Amino acid sequence: MTPSMIALLVVVGIALLIAIVYMNHVVENNKLEKARLKVELNDRIRRCSEVNETFPGQLMTPGLKLLLTRLELNATQRLLLLQKSSTALKAQVAELNGLIAKGESIPVNNPPNPVLTEAKAKDVRFLLETLHGQITRAAKDGFLPTNEAKQWIKEIRHLLVVLHIEFFNNLGKLALQKNQPAQARLAFERAVQYLRKQPVPAMYNAQIKDFEAQLARANAQVLNALEPSTGEVNELTEGLKTDEADADWKKKAIYD
Repeated sequence: MTPSMIALLVVVGIALLIAIVYMNHVVENNKLEKARLKVELNDRIRRCSEVNETFPGQLMTPGLKLLLTRLELNATQRLLLLQKSSTALKAQVAELNGLIAKGESIPVNNPPNPVLTEAKAKDVRFLLETLHGQITRAAKDGFLPTNEAKQWIKEIRHLLVVLHIEFFNNLGKLALQKNQPAQARLAFERAVQYLRKQPVPAMYNAQIKDFEAQLARANAQVLNALEPSTGEVNELTEGLKTDEADADWKKKAIYD
């Protein structure tokens, strides 16, 4: 075997080794990407399902329910492509398709869940933030058209305002029921300030007027609570008279 042939075999061997290493690298990367995508899609399915099932019924609409079901279906179908033999995913896809086929007649079974505490308001706000993230991601993936995504993001902002309206309204009324007009006044004041700071406050003129009326009533109760009662006035008057009488007696004793 000539030196040139030996050199050629060495070169071919090195090339084959590089090719094998490269192919192994590609296969490993594909495995890692597939595993990463599975985790991501399962997370998206979980998030969509959580919002779909736990969002307060008084804020849920058929349109929103339909959107969440579409987002969940998209992620489930993509996951099924990675796990083609999964009977559970096939059944889930069939169920979601059946719901979507109902259109705006899709059942909305979320029970009303009044927002009575700040902790509850934060929980609902977190669900809205989760939904915002899912819409943004779906638009980035090309599943949702840009215009539709923008409309839904606008709707989420509106729902956030509606959430605050319910929270402040419940907070104020609860304080009044507990005979705490000062706390009620604070809640209604915060509501008016929040609504006036919105980009288009005119959208909420009716709610602003309603909160202003409740604020006036709560303020009147606070002022009434500060006014002394008739009995207190009489006691105060009698106390002043006694003080005056004592003062006159002392003056008379001094001058006498």
